[in-house]
Amino acid sequence: MELVISCSLHPQSRSRTMARLMHRGLVDHGSEAAFVDLREFSLPFCDGDRAGDEDSVARLTDLVASASGIILATPIYNFDVNAAAKNMIELTGSAWTEKLVGFICASGGARSYMSVLGLANSLLLDFHCHVFPRFVFAPSDSFDDDGRLTDSNVQERIEHFADRFHRLAEMLARFV
Repeated sequence: MELVISCSLHPQSRSRTMARLMHRGLVDHGSEAAFVDLREFSLPFCDGDRAGDEDSVARLTDLVASASGIILATPIYNFDVNAAAKNMIELTGSAWTEKLVGFICASGGARSYMSVLGLANSLLLDFHCHVFPRFVFAPSDSFDDDGRLTDSNVQERIEHFADRFHRLAEMLARFV
């Protein structure tokens, strides 16, 4: 099973729009994909101590642990993934070990397209994740005023990503 995690906490999130399209693309390609919206989890701040004891953290950790591949859909703030994504990873920790991880991102501008690399490196080094070598990045002009994705190129990249990610997750699941 692949897991798409929408990391934005914003009610009209553009990255959540992309996450829903990605989830639908995975299902269309035969995945038993699950969708997680972090707004539905009351996650504490990671304190390195007792925060991991929360029921919401245990539920999310179980979902991450059971996934063969995880796609993080995240907004980009200050040239980095949002704090909710980083907090969630800190809370769920070793459940990420040896997972295939991909990124889809929404940003205000086109210049922060490499901003996921810090998190990708951390996942690679800390948890030996397999970082999917493609990601989808969409600046704000890829969406209309109602938050709908209007850029057909981005839509095609999401479709292509879903197909390749699902196939690679299936292959890796046989070896890991």
